Formats: sequence, structure tokens, C-alpha cells
Amino acid sequence: MIEFINVSKYYKLSRGYRTILDGVSFKFPEHKNISILGMNGAGKSTLMRLIAGSEPPDSGKIIRTGRFSWPLGFGGGFNPNMSGEENLRFVCRIYNADLHQVLDYVRDFSELGNALTEPMRTYSNGMRARLAFGLSLAIDFDVYLIDEVMSVGDPTFKKKSKAAFEARRQTANLILVSHDMRTVRDYSDMIIILNNHELTIFDDVEFGIKVYEGLAGVKR
Repeated sequence: MIEFINVSKYYKLSRGYRTILDGVSFKFPEHKNISILGMNGAGKSTLMRLIAGSEPPDSGKIIRTGRFSWPLGFGGGFNPNMSGEENLRFVCRIYNADLHQVLDYVRDFSELGNALTEPMRTYSNGMRARLAFGLSLAIDFDVYLIDEVMSVGDPTFKKKSKAAFEARRQTANLILVSHDMRTVRDYSDMIIILNNHELTIFDDVEFGIKVYEGLAGVKR
């Protein structure tokens, strides 16, 4: 379960502020797969980091119970000067995960080969996303946070990613950010729209998509 209580988040600019959330109180539904939609620049990735706990709010309180993954597709928590494998070892210690099991899974899933022993500063965005994705799936979470990771890799890797998601959906829930409405329809039970620094929930996925597309000026 995750609940925002009077949460505000903003970034200071050279002139003024960029506001993401403004005094938002919102309880995310439990045991549901949720897609977060919003215009470019609305702050969807920031919202995901707030949910994950990897970025704090500027004011307010976030109550979180259960185990939430970091946002898949976001490699900001990795040390770029450490190798992929060294980063895996570090995360395993934090989450008290079985090191050998995690290493074996990530080696197989990420298909990074010898790159796992190279500094992560040499990785492409796609390589970092593969590592983050594989590591997240190697550790049991109650909720997986997914930030556009479906777009990573060739068709074979995408197929493997989809199969992994299907397996995880049997025991965990997903909170997803995606611009691909097919992905949203495939994985969502409901929609949350981030707009004008506020969150609005839609139990009907198709209606939520319709509202979002109206905001985006998409013609059906």
C-alpha cells in the first residue's frame, strides 16, 4: 500500500520553480495493476521515484508498506564507477537477497555477457535498463515499478521481458508508465492521470485512455 499525504514536489529553476505535485493527498489502490499517464514533462518519472522512495517529497508524507522495486528502466541508483556485477552485489546486501541466485539470474536475463565486469559508465541506456530490469526481477517485490522498460531491446528481448512480466503478475502488482497504449491496455486494471500537479484515478481503462488522449490532442 502507498499513500500520499499532502505531498508537494518541485524543482528550483534559474527563474522560479517547476511544480510536479502540489499538496496532493492520494491513496493508491491495493492489489491492482496501474498505468500512470500524463503529458511530456508532467513529472511521471519523478512520481515513480517518489513511489519507490528513491526521491523524497519537498513537503508532506508518503506512507509505504510492502516491498516496492526501484523504477525499472531507471538506472540512477547505480554507481557508474563500479561494474555491473559490483552494483549487483551492493544491491543484494541492501535487500538481503541471495547473491549467487541474483547473479545467475541477471547474467542469463540481461544478456550483457562480459559487460557485467565493466564500469557502468561505459553502458548505454539500454544496457543499464537491462541490468536494472533483470536485477528487479531477480528479487521478490510486492509491487514492480516500470518506467518505459518495454521499449528496451530487440524483439527477442522484448518477448522475454513480456513473459517475465506475465510470470510476476501472478504474485505481484505493477505500476507502469508508458506512452504505448497497447502496453497500457495489456497490463492495466486502472489508469491514474498526472495533470496540473494533481492525480486523478479512472477505474475504466478505456475511459482513462480517452481522457488522456483528449488532453494530448490525439484524434481517434
